[in-house]
Amino acid sequence: MKASAKPARPLQGFSELAAALRQRARAAEAEAAAERRRLEALAAEQRQRDRERMAFAHAVGPVTLLPPSDRAALAGKPPAPIPRMRQADEAQALKAALSDEVDVESLLLTDDGLSFRRPGISADVLVRLRRGHWAIQRQIDLHGLRRDEARDALALFLRQTRSQGHRCLRVVHGKGLGSPGREPVLKGKVQRWLAQCDEVIAFAQAAGPQGGAGALIVLLAP
Repeated sequence: MKASAKPARPLQGFSELAAALRQRARAAEAEAAAERRRLEALAAEQRQRDRERMAFAHAVGPVTLLPPSDRAALAGKPPAPIPRMRQADEAQALKAALSDEVDVESLLLTDDGLSFRRPGISADVLVRLRRGHWAIQRQIDLHGLRRDEARDALALFLRQTRSQGHRCLRVVHGKGLGSPGREPVLKGKVQRWLAQCDEVIAFAQAAGPQGGAGALIVLLAP
């Protein structure tokens, strides 16, 4: 009686193990190749950065390192917001209050040149205005403007300068040399407009170097 042949299971197991080992080896080789490519790319980038750094250093030349500073790096303070809409509304209200029909002749002083001062303001203020005691902080030139344009510009100018804290102003109205009859058209109107503004406490005709008969030096209330 012949013995039955044993199945070749051990040999089949060895084949499967060898195949698995070969697959792992191929995966490891692929990972190693990918890592080599990554390292080569990093090395290429580093070499490019080194070339750029060398080119920059060659273009700039020798430099000296500044000593360390003990000053704190403080951020700049943002500017305060400007209420433009409120200023425009106030300027519009002031413009509406300026009339050409108001008689201010009785308020104008003619002693030693045209001048104006509110009740309670001493005559010494006018003397200081004429002598340039206060530095002129802002000025506006109305020369050549039409009446309505000049009134609008003056109203806005007074509001802006007051809101900015300025007090001593120069208003140029011109001498009327180019007007019909060579009479100053804006001079009397500017006087009336200024006398109607509560902000204006005094004004005087400018001295010669400051414009003479073609300008007024105006002082606003603090």
